[in-house]
Amino acid sequence: MLKKKKGLMLSLTVASSILLATACSSSTTSSTASSSKDSGGSLPAVGATIYKFDDNFMSYVRRSMEDEAKGKVNLMLNDSQNDQSKQMEQVDTLIAKGAKSLAINLVDPKSAQTIIDKAKPKNIPVIFFNKEPDASVMKGYDKAYYVGTTSSESGILQGEMIAKAWEANKDKWDKNHDGVLQYVLLKGEPGHPDAEARTKYVIDTLKSKGIKVQELAMDTAMWDATKATEKMDAWLAKYSDKIEFVIANNDGMALGAIASLEKAGYFTNDKYMPVVGVDAIPEALDMIDKGKMVGTVLNDAKNQGKATIDLAINAANGKDVLAGTNWKLDDSKAVRVPYVIVTKDNIQVGRDAYK
Repeated sequence: MLKKKKGLMLSLTVASSILLATACSSSTTSSTASSSKDSGGSLPAVGATIYKFDDNFMSYVRRSMEDEAKGKVNLMLNDSQNDQSKQMEQVDTLIAKGAKSLAINLVDPKSAQTIIDKAKPKNIPVIFFNKEPDASVMKGYDKAYYVGTTSSESGILQGEMIAKAWEANKDKWDKNHDGVLQYVLLKGEPGHPDAEARTKYVIDTLKSKGIKVQELAMDTAMWDATKATEKMDAWLAKYSDKIEFVIANNDGMALGAIASLEKAGYFTNDKYMPVVGVDAIPEALDMIDKGKMVGTVLNDAKNQGKATIDLAINAANGKDVLAGTNWKLDDSKAVRVPYVIVTKDNIQVGRDAYK
């Protein structure tokens, strides 16, 4: 009798293990793709790619997209891992899986035409977001749209913020009292429209405000905090107290610079370095709150994600992309989400954008 019971228990254990393994197997998803599906599988499919999931800013855009898509579309979302060839393969797969529209955050903006060449024969609408293709490419396909910003605006606003802060604190920040703002600049990805525009317009705006400037160093840190820390380490070793301001094309690099500055003893006692970024991600807002960042420029991840999915949903359902929304297209078929200066005085504006 005891042997029978043991045999029965063993059989049940094995059966349970098989069922559990089967259940786990059927629910496993790729680490580079996620989707939101309804139980009946009746929702239209939207195929989406993001140039890399671990980009600080794009992680918040992705979260907004996923939240907005729930219950409305089957969002097939892929991590292109900063590899354009991988992204091309993902687009082929998304089209093969029946995507009714595509939402593409390009790895390389120059590859937009190739994406369109894949989508156009099947009449699939494409919503590019965050990295803007050339205007000529957009004009070549009547079902191509863009969601993003006006790149120059972020540089202009950053310049205005720096000018105001410099004038208010020049006695403390102008270390050599020469009336010139000596800066280092952490640039995003070379050739990226936002990186090029932010780099140009922040300095042009400072000069237009009558601020005398001198560039001590400028180099790319590819939007990356770790690379920015390494750059800042090298610049501090070379220029030390000659640096009076750190300008970063995004908050990720600003945070990387702050990590380097902290190691060098800044932000303790009276040792201070003004740092600015762009994006207003929550981690940067915390630094502003602690007095370790002068400010940033809100790059509205929540609304960029929402607008991208709103347009993609309408496109997938064969509707006008703006149907039932408050978005507007400009003459380049783009939805432009505005930037906003964020400092300690209005930090809640940034926090509200990430709720």
